Formats: sequence, structure tokens, C-alpha cells
Amino acid sequence: MAPEGSLTPRRIFAFLAMVFGMFMAILDIQIVSASLAEIQAGLSASSDEVAWVQTAYLIAEVIMIPLSGILGRILSTRVLFAGSALGFTAASFLCSTATSIDQMMIYRALQGFIGGGMIPSVFAAAFTIFPRSKQPIVSPMIGLVATLAPTIGPTIGGYLSNAFSWHWLFLVNVPPGILVALAAWNLIDFDKPEPELMKRFDWWGLLGLATFLGPLEYVLEEGPGHDWLSDDAVFYMAILCVSGCVLFFWRAFRASLPVVDFSAFRNVNFAVGCVFSFVLGIGLYGLTYLYPVYLASIRGYDSLMIGETMFVSGLAMFCTAPVSGMLSSKIDPRIMLVIGFLGFGTSTWMLTSMTDQWDFWELLVPQILRGMSLMLCMVPINNLALGTLEPARLKGASGLYNLMRNFGGAVGLALINTTLTQRGTLHYERLADQINWASAQATAQLSAMQQALTLRGIADARAGALQQMAGIVHKQATVLSFIDVFQLLTALFVTLSLLAMAMRKPAARGAGGGH
Repeated sequence: MAPEGSLTPRRIFAFLAMVFGMFMAILDIQIVSASLAEIQAGLSASSDEVAWVQTAYLIAEVIMIPLSGILGRILSTRVLFAGSALGFTAASFLCSTATSIDQMMIYRALQGFIGGGMIPSVFAAAFTIFPRSKQPIVSPMIGLVATLAPTIGPTIGGYLSNAFSWHWLFLVNVPPGILVALAAWNLIDFDKPEPELMKRFDWWGLLGLATFLGPLEYVLEEGPGHDWLSDDAVFYMAILCVSGCVLFFWRAFRASLPVVDFSAFRNVNFAVGCVFSFVLGIGLYGLTYLYPVYLASIRGYDSLMIGETMFVSGLAMFCTAPVSGMLSSKIDPRIMLVIGFLGFGTSTWMLTSMTDQWDFWELLVPQILRGMSLMLCMVPINNLALGTLEPARLKGASGLYNLMRNFGGAVGLALINTTLTQRGTLHYERLADQINWASAQATAQLSAMQQALTLRGIADARAGALQQMAGIVHKQATVLSFIDVFQLLTALFVTLSLLAMAMRKPAARGAGGGH
């Protein structure tokens, strides 16, 4: 094992392998999003059931992410990461062999839980082994992976399912997963295991963590589509969530070795950074969800077309990453945060003018702004939140920091879906009230539709024209509900830009990692 604080070629290659492993774990959250229809057909599942292909992964992953801190101390980064990579690869292969939706849900849960151990380890390693002078290179790298992976997930998934089959959404992980596991086992030497901690492991805290975060993710995923607590399953899961929350936090502040160490929140920068990470999760996962929904429901795009359209954001992130790294060493990172969140707000504000005719070119500039702003936000948030912590706290803090981003995404998606449903219904009712026989414009358009259908030989042209009119009203109501969501996101990002100055600029550290 190399001396603590030394940066060797072996450690650099080990870190690169870890970054690639994290990329695979985060990518698999969204890689299925544009291909759910193909998976649904292949597994003969209902539309409600196939949604669990994504939900099962998220629920399991969100439990492992904060747990990875204590596991990393007990097992060491080497054992935890290599084991996670190997388990993730095996679960990916099992997903490709699934013949029913029940099998797929079990395999996806395994994939998410095991893969979740890779994500925080990378952030902790970056701020442990690399000196401050290297942070402008390292931080953009992990920031790019954490934001690029979910953004291009639909693009990669769309290409794979279109060119081959949905099975390749999972098989694509197998060869690189084996290589990552081998590299991690043979190269990682950042720390030593502390097996004696296992004697003090808080099993009740683990139970509380699982029964808190798992049901919480379920409630946030299923609540918007089932009228929240009026649905029995959502109601009982909410009760389980509250019970687990009480048990988890009671143990967290009483156990000698809690499953999750909250002491990092005493650091103001880390606490505020977690708030920013939460909001960044809303923007990252919320917009990655909204674009495909708009393109599929309003424009009728298939998975490949959605992926090609959304590739723009990923390209903008890739090009901005080195610029963001360079700026992080030259200007106050809080200024970068202000610029990033204002850019995010500008991109969503531009979308408040959308119509049902918006296509690739109308979405081009907002997507570019979104991609650039994500990178301008991610790098300083990483540096400000984790860059001021002592190395001893980094493993646990990294899990909490990444949990906040995923939790922000879950809360954001729940609020977005609820807003789309409620505002869509409201707009439909308002538009329907304006379309009546007293409206000359409505009757003229209905008459033109009926005449067009008559010329095409449709038997009941009047009923067909009324159906077409209802479809137009529904589409317009949906677009207006999208605009409402983008207005709320704009207000959120602009507000967060004002809070950026509440953070303290991290003091320069020495040459050694974490010193």
C-alpha cells in the first residue's frame, strides 16, 4: 500500500476504473427510460408494471448510497468497490435473461442496490487521494460522469434497443463491468479495512434506513399517479416510511457506530452543498424526464428520435467540463454557482414559450444552456461541499451528498408529475369551457374537420371531428401544464442562485490528498 497522501500512477488508473464503474451505475438509472415500451412488450407487462423496471432500481440504490460509507470503512474501498462492480455486472446479466416482470423487478433491485456502492466511493476517493492542485482536473471528471450518465442514458438506451433488442440495455454492462471489477481489486490501495467495526454495526439502524428510504422512494414514485394517500398501497408505505424514519434517526443519534454519520452536517459548506445537490437533482432528473415525455406525448417521437434529440445536452456537458475545471481554479466557486443556476433558470424560462410544434431546433438552445449550466454548478458544488471536510469524514459524507442528489430527483419527479396531472386537468377544463357552440372559431374548425373526414369516406364524420377536437384540447392542456412546470423550475433555480453566497470559499489545502 502506497503511503497516505501520495499520488501514484497505480492510484490514477484505479481512480479511472472507479469513475467508469460509477458511470455504469448512474447510467443504468435512465438507460431504460426511452425503451420501456420495448421491455413491456418483451415481458408482456402492463404499463403500470413496466414502470417498476426503473422504480425497483431507484429504491434499492437509494438505500445503498448512504450505507456505503460505513461499509467502505469495514470492508475497505477495494473490497467494497470490486464486490459492487462484480455484483452489478452479474445482476445486469440476470436482467437480460428475465422472462417476466417479476424476475426483472428482482434483478433490477439487486442491480441498483449493489451498484449503489460504487457511486459515493468515487467522490470520497477524489477528495482523499488527489491534492488540491489536481482538483480542477478531477472534480470536472466526476461531475461530468454524475451529470452526463443520466442525461445520455435515454440516448444510449434508444440506440441499443433500436439496433439490437432491449436485452442489450443490460448486456452492454457485462464486459466493462468485469474489467472494472478486476482493475478495482488489483489497483485500489487507498485505505485498509476495519473489520473490528463489524462488532459495533447498528443492525437496527440498517432496518430503519431500509424501511425509511425504500418506502419513501415508493411513495414519491407511485403517489402522483395514484392520488397520493387515497391509494391503500401508498398510504401503508407512507406509514412504514414514517416508522422507519423515527427508528433510523433515533439510532443515528444514539448508536456508538451509526449506519449513517450525520456529523458532517456541522460543516456549513457541506450542509449548504447538500441543499444545492438536492436542487441539482431536481434539475438533472426532472428535465431528463420532461424532455422525453414532451417529445413522446406531444411530438410522437420514438425512443431513437428522443435519444438523438437529447444528445445535445450531453455534448454541451462534455464540452463545458474542461472549461468548468479551469474556471474553478481561477474564480470564486460561488460565482460559478450563481452563473450556473442563473443559466439553468434561463434555459427553463425559454421553455415557458413552448408550443406543440416545438422540435429539435426550438429545444436546441435550452438544451445547450442546460448542459453547460449543469457542469458550471456540479464542479463548484463538489468542491465546496466535500473540499472542506477532513478525510476521516469523507466516506460517510460522500454517501449523504450523493443521496441528496438522488433524493432531489425523486422529490422533483413526484412534484413534476403531480403538477402535470393537476394543471393538465385544470387547463383542459378551462379550454373545454371556451369551446362551445357559441364560439364561431370553434364551430368553424369543427365544421372543417367534419368536412375533411367526410371527403375521406369516414362514416360518422361528426363523431370523428368531435374526437379530433378533444385530442387537440388535451394536447394544448398538456403543453400548458409543461409551461407551468418550467415556470416553477425557473423560480427555483433563480432563488438558489441567490443562496450561493451563503457558502464559504474552501481554504487552500496542501499537496497531500485531504491535507
